Amino acid sequence: MNHPIGLFDSGVGGTTIWRALVRVLPYESTLFLADSLNAPYGEKTTEEIIALCEKNTEYLLNHNSKLIIVACNTATTNAIGHLRNKYKVPFIGIEPAIKPAGLYTQTKVVGVLATQRTLRSDFFAKTKEQFLEKDITLITQEGLGLVPLIEEGKIETPEMYQLLEKYLQPMVAQGMDYLVLGCTHYPYLTPIISEILPQHIRIIDSADAVAKQTERILKQNNLSATDKTVPEHLWLTNKNVEILQSFASKEIKVHYESF
Repeated sequence: MNHPIGLFDSGVGGTTIWRALVRVLPYESTLFLADSLNAPYGEKTTEEIIALCEKNTEYLLNHNSKLIIVACNTATTNAIGHLRNKYKVPFIGIEPAIKPAGLYTQTKVVGVLATQRTLRSDFFAKTKEQFLEKDITLITQEGLGLVPLIEEGKIETPEMYQLLEKYLQPMVAQGMDYLVLGCTHYPYLTPIISEILPQHIRIIDSADAVAKQTERILKQNNLSATDKTVPEHLWLTNKNVEILQSFASKEIKVHYESF
């Protein structure tokens, strides 16, 4: 089926998932929504997050999306169960890459940098319980203020460095050897985080795992692109076209859309 794969996020962060997706599935077309007007989701109530996710889902379905990737950790942990119950299309969610960190940690201390709503979700609480059973300490840190700076294109700024230093140094002091980036915006901070962290600490995110899971679900549901034609990719934002365009490769054109 040559209909597009739909993706949505609270802003530009979902583009990190999109990049992994097109590497794994080069023949698939995509439609990506950056709901930057309502970013960040991580500071909203569960009810507000669900309402925004419904709005984004219905836009994507109205434009023939055959599968939807909820390219936002906060939206996944707070709304994906509701979305799967309400809509018939397959959904792929984004989970913090805690499981692989738990498998490979040597110090038995794993750090998670995420939004408030992700860290307070029922899903995350269950994951944390599983880690306690394995005698692994999970250090969590809310990345307050990081998403708004990324959404404004203010990544390599003194304010960003100061926030990351403030959040990461206490985690380093507690002995973590893995840092899980629990928000799809945060991979854009990896170069700065790498400067701050000691070299032995590994940084991981969920993008590649999501792309491979999408490939599996497409095949299981007979939804894979049938023609090896040149795919079409469209990115839409309801706020600042220039900001989203700065995260896009040259062949991607970003358009404003009120959705």
